[in-house]
Amino acid sequence: MNDKLFLIAIGGTGMRCLESFVHLCAAGLFDNHTIEILTLDTDQNNGNKDRVENLIELYNRVKTHDNATKGGEQRSNTFFSAKLNLYRFFTDYSTANRMTLNALAATKNLNDRQRQDNQDLSDLLFERDTVQQFKLDHGYRAQTHLGSMLMYHGIIEAAINAKSGTANVKSQERELAEYLDLLNKHAAQARVFVFGSVFGGTGASSIPVIPIAVSEALKILTGGNNVLNLDKVLFGSTLLTDYFSFNAPTASQISNDKVVADSHNFALNSQAALSFYNDDPTVRSTYKRMYHIGWPTGLKINYSETSSGNVVTGGHEQRNACHVAELMCAAAAYDFFNADRAALEQIGEAEYDFRTVLVDDNGNMQLSGASFVGSEKSEVFENKLGALLSFAHIVLSKFGGAHEGTTGTAVLLNYLDEAKFPEYNDLNDAQCEEIDSYLKEFGYKFVKNDVVFGWIYQIFRSVKAGKFIFSPEAFRTNINELRDIDPGTIFADDFHHWDKTGLGFGSGADKRFNTLISILKKEDSLPDEKQAGNLKEEFLAQMYNAITIAQHFNA
Repeated sequence: MNDKLFLIAIGGTGMRCLESFVHLCAAGLFDNHTIEILTLDTDQNNGNKDRVENLIELYNRVKTHDNATKGGEQRSNTFFSAKLNLYRFFTDYSTANRMTLNALAATKNLNDRQRQDNQDLSDLLFERDTVQQFKLDHGYRAQTHLGSMLMYHGIIEAAINAKSGTANVKSQERELAEYLDLLNKHAAQARVFVFGSVFGGTGASSIPVIPIAVSEALKILTGGNNVLNLDKVLFGSTLLTDYFSFNAPTASQISNDKVVADSHNFALNSQAALSFYNDDPTVRSTYKRMYHIGWPTGLKINYSETSSGNVVTGGHEQRNACHVAELMCAAAAYDFFNADRAALEQIGEAEYDFRTVLVDDNGNMQLSGASFVGSEKSEVFENKLGALLSFAHIVLSKFGGAHEGTTGTAVLLNYLDEAKFPEYNDLNDAQCEEIDSYLKEFGYKFVKNDVVFGWIYQIFRSVKAGKFIFSPEAFRTNINELRDIDPGTIFADDFHHWDKTGLGFGSGADKRFNTLISILKKEDSLPDEKQAGNLKEEFLAQMYNAITIAQHFNA
């Protein structure tokens, strides 16, 4: 029996790690699993949070066949093979009496002596004019000592409110309770992986308290009857150190916002967090594996592009581009979810894992599938991710789906019909548009005369002068060049190029696409019952089969 998989994404960076994870699910890296996902933040309007939650909803629309199968079923060896269930929780700091630490500490029904004791304790731990006064709704702004306390109590408060069962229970509290109830039911076979950074505020402060907060919240929700045993539930986490920078906050912004994260302190923040995690007995005893992921100082990307010139502390404006370090975190989750349970259970104190990668003489990274998942699973990783990239180029460029007003999947089906392959003519326009919409988020779209880059292009660009698995030609950025891109030559190694078939004077790209058509018409590409249960799934599975056959991988 497969273990039950749970994910928790914390803070803006955790959301972008989750974004990479979802795209790996779309590529088919998490076969035969239903994955329960919790987004956890202090900032309900965070742009990166919105983006990944919308992505998961789009993923589920692609998998949905009808109203009775919302989110589809878990499958194997196909695109979108994992089933994803999304739960949302955020700590609510939107009202005046909850907006700052100072407001939270002003508990009602206290006498003057108790109120003074509260203030004295706050002054001992937190600076009065800054930390106690900044607005909490954009996160903890690298104040991890404050964040750990508030996140723990935010989860406990939500459990108390959800347990009350009153009409005042908030939707995010109800979703957290549902998520924890599910974790409790599957405690004996549960693996929980946490995405978060250690250089900022929300992720760094939440990682150490999550296992204990979950356990204590379940005691409240179950009346003490929870079966979650922290010695049995397998917890893993990323320890993602600083990998981007932004301009220092201005004096006026500091004056207005009280506390603003400064990327110049990220390395020091990371060092302090890692030292604490290493020394803290609770962290060491509750986590099995912690994946230490870093990035070279000279390759950091600057995320300072804002119209105001101020540092973006959160909200809708915080929509940073995706980065290959986040894909490394998603690959860490892949490693943790596929690790032998018995081996994980034998780990007494947290095991710190890392993987080195090749660099050339100029210090540029040379990233292959092995860089992310190790040599044993590298071909599986490259094969599946490459198949999704080729499929995206087919739909978006060859058949025009990147253009506004054109549904590339529908145009592809018309082409297949003319090529005497009419098996999927009954897919409707809405189903085709859903596939197109997801591939645009994965790959790119054309807006007027510009290319708007999706996830995999952003990942490729973050590597800068280094190598990222595929040929640089697979990432053309000019609309005219993309019209002529060859989906069959995305790999640098010619061995993985599609064969050329067909007579006449067609281009190499045309002849390679002829190969794909011929594979689609053969029984080898037909999906089986493990891959598909309805027409849309059959189409996606047969495209997956044909492309992976054409790529000549042994995996």
